[in-house]
Amino acid sequence: MPMIDADGCLLNVSVEGRDGGPTLMLSNSLGSTLQMWEPQMRALTQMFRVVRYDRRGHGRSHVPPGPYSMERFGRDVLAILNDLNIDKVHWCGLSMGGMVGQWLGANAPERLGKIVLANTACYYADPTNWLNRIKAVKEGGMAAIADTVIAAWLTADFREREPQIAAKMKAMLLATPVEGYLACCETLSTLDQRALLPKIKSPTLVIAGRHDMSTPIAAGEQIRSQIPGASMTILDAAHISNVEQPHAFTEALVGFLTQR
Repeated sequence: MPMIDADGCLLNVSVEGRDGGPTLMLSNSLGSTLQMWEPQMRALTQMFRVVRYDRRGHGRSHVPPGPYSMERFGRDVLAILNDLNIDKVHWCGLSMGGMVGQWLGANAPERLGKIVLANTACYYADPTNWLNRIKAVKEGGMAAIADTVIAAWLTADFREREPQIAAKMKAMLLATPVEGYLACCETLSTLDQRALLPKIKSPTLVIAGRHDMSTPIAAGEQIRSQIPGASMTILDAAHISNVEQPHAFTEALVGFLTQR
């Protein structure tokens, strides 16, 4: 996996799949790595060249000191595309990845084809939850929040039915560098991208989870209603819908990207 330099931060990047076809870039949630997309990779690599990466502060990417910003995350993506000589990609981002997609759609529209914004938000009216999470991680590390986060990521039914998958997701979260996680939480505590949404002109699909308490259906509907022509799909899942409903997620994603 190449390490690409984005303004002094080395980012871990993976490029797989079909050469010569359209390129799809996947962007992860907070507290996860590019491995979160494994349920989709077999299907997606048959149709697309797929670019995945670990956000700064996560996975095998480096952990520069904060503060970070949504613009910084967006410019990291542009650095990856420039380094790989890719002019344009379709975009699928989940949670924080969807927030980065909103920034890119408004500020670098020429680099994006179709956009999928999954289980995400454009605005947090009250920073209290993020400030509490920052305090908990500073005091007790990632283990202090792991059970609470996994309970939000995946429904209780899924965790009981698929304990190995839930354990793998928890291990991914626990391995997240504390400094990188905290810097991202600080960014999210001031998130307000409402003014960006009407500027997004790319065809856009919003995916929401019926049981998602972190970014509920109302948050997805707020995004859909402000992006011209955007559509919305609701899956029977909590926050990490691509893991909880892998087939339905993949079908929605591929169907949207391939429709004319």
